[in-house]
Amino acid sequence: MTDVFTPEKRSEVMGKIRSRDTKPEEMVRKWLFFNGFRYRKNVSNLPGKPDIVLPRYRTVVFVNGCFWHAHEGCRLFVVPKTRREWWLEKLGGNRARDERNMRLLREAGWNVVIVWECALKNKKQADITLGKLEELIKNNERTCTACNR
Repeated sequence: MTDVFTPEKRSEVMGKIRSRDTKPEEMVRKWLFFNGFRYRKNVSNLPGKPDIVLPRYRTVVFVNGCFWHAHEGCRLFVVPKTRREWWLEKLGGNRARDERNMRLLREAGWNVVIVWECALKNKKQADITLGKLEELIKNNERTCTACNR
């Protein structure tokens, strides 16, 4: 199977994908700020450069895109049909890096919370997920949120 785009167009499309300040990240940040949480963004001296760091609660939040972080069992994660082996290696590397960064953060005493893109897709899901996020932060629980299926 061949790509539906020319190599030039594919490069343009891929170049527009952002690694920070995504819509799901902005949604979580706005909700946190509105609810009185103060945070720092993309702290480069922490493993994995967490999307949101809440120093007061010793908590970091990663807002993960389901595709780029290979969210297992999620409808938003489908391995592309073209260059399948390359994508499996790429996404597997992303997951291994995520696991390593979470382990390093936990060893350093940080609470690590993951919010998945699919858990923010509609208002009802987002409200449930953000309510859980508040609970996880305030209780300083060492766990991850997942999508609400």
